[in-house]
Amino acid sequence: MSAYVSAFELFSIGVGPSSSHTVGPMRAAGDFAARLRAEGVIDRVARVTCDLYGSLGATGLGHGTPDAVVAGLQALHPESVDPDAVRSAWTAWPDDQELLLDGTHPIAFAKDDVVFAPRTRLPGHPNAMTLAALDETGRDLARETYYSIGGGFIRRDGEPPRLDAHVYPFDYATADDLLALCDENGWTIAEVARRNEESQRSEADVAANLDAIWDAMYQCVDAGLHADGVLPGMLKVKRRAGAIREQLDASEAEGHREVPGEWLGAFALAVNEENASGGRVVTAPTNGAAGIVPAVAMYWWRFLADAGLGAENAVTPYGELVGSALLGFGTETALVAVGAIDDPDELAEANRRRGIRRYLLTAAALGSLFKANASISGAEGGCQAEVGSACAMAAGGLTAVMGGTNRQIENAAEIAMEHHLGLTCDPVGGLVQIPCIERNAIAASTAVTAARLALRGDGSHYVSLDTVVETMRQTGIDMSHKYKETSEGGLAVNVIEC
Repeated sequence: MSAYVSAFELFSIGVGPSSSHTVGPMRAAGDFAARLRAEGVIDRVARVTCDLYGSLGATGLGHGTPDAVVAGLQALHPESVDPDAVRSAWTAWPDDQELLLDGTHPIAFAKDDVVFAPRTRLPGHPNAMTLAALDETGRDLARETYYSIGGGFIRRDGEPPRLDAHVYPFDYATADDLLALCDENGWTIAEVARRNEESQRSEADVAANLDAIWDAMYQCVDAGLHADGVLPGMLKVKRRAGAIREQLDASEAEGHREVPGEWLGAFALAVNEENASGGRVVTAPTNGAAGIVPAVAMYWWRFLADAGLGAENAVTPYGELVGSALLGFGTETALVAVGAIDDPDELAEANRRRGIRRYLLTAAALGSLFKANASISGAEGGCQAEVGSACAMAAGGLTAVMGGTNRQIENAAEIAMEHHLGLTCDPVGGLVQIPCIERNAIAASTAVTAARLALRGDGSHYVSLDTVVETMRQTGIDMSHKYKETSEGGLAVNVIEC
């Protein structure tokens, strides 16, 4: 079984509040509209309907699912759409206004054309939706069922495996396979991921795309740290990241050195408050868990990066690369000549960029294992599949940039995931707010703890990452659907909404 998933699929720039309930449905609706055009029937379409089943029907309103569907039908894409254009696409749809299907073909559309069917569960996946295109007589021109399988990924019902899917040259099925591949070639885990990415794009493109992902994460953290007010929805949850940032800034201005862990929590809160508001976020590997990977990366960037990247990747003050150049992604960014960079600030920035690339590649290599061998979907595996996977990815990534060995990286990911086993998904009011926002902050702290524990050891440990991944898969199967993003159990039914 092939496991590796591109970093540019696991980390995709999109909008909140949910990768499975917002990003996935938007992509599904966009795919449906594009297929109508490709099949030559779009000009005969008079109306489109959408049925949201299972978890999409149960918590779709809180996650902005119908808004995402309407945006997708109009050929808007999560990567480029203005978040404001999605927030009210269905909610504020005017009566008798025509919808431009695939961005060009006008059809009749009403809010009632989106139907919620939470009690209907299709066997393919808990997140299911059926789109139908009708002609003027009401006859079906096309009907497709899509599954939003987590992390913004979609699958069309009945679609055979893609014959043109990319075959990566250094693929693996398990963590043991990954470690063996590294041992055989003398590579780091990040190196395996990098070489796989470079089988599709150039060194420079890999570096530029990783930098773009980090820039989007950084901007999301910054936006959340400088926002205030109340999050949308009936819970009226107050944003906290901005107030915490002000307190920490004031304390540091008075000469106090704040504990980096307090900033770590603020970074995670900032991202998930942006996500809950429907803002621009990076799926990592889902939106509900989007704060963990960037928060830990920002923690390293701000507090640890200047301590070095490990001997094999360090850059001397003279700009000469020491040891392996595995993270030198092309001449634009690789420091390969003495004196290439002599400005201390530029040198520090270059080192941080190199570290972030290694962090993201390591996290992607690990995240691929969860997606392939278990799940990253809260509707399928509970919150262990989302927050647990993200925590393991962040823990492994941090261990990598702290100079850890491949087995220490695997150990860190195992520790992080092991202590999220059985974590339920029970969003109050169907909103990605309570307990989701705080949960990201706690998991970011767990990721750092897991990395530090692993770095204190030699990489040997009793429970393997593969064992934990399989346990997570089994636990997800055994878990009641009430605790899988349906808001039918746990905090969701024990907290009074007011």
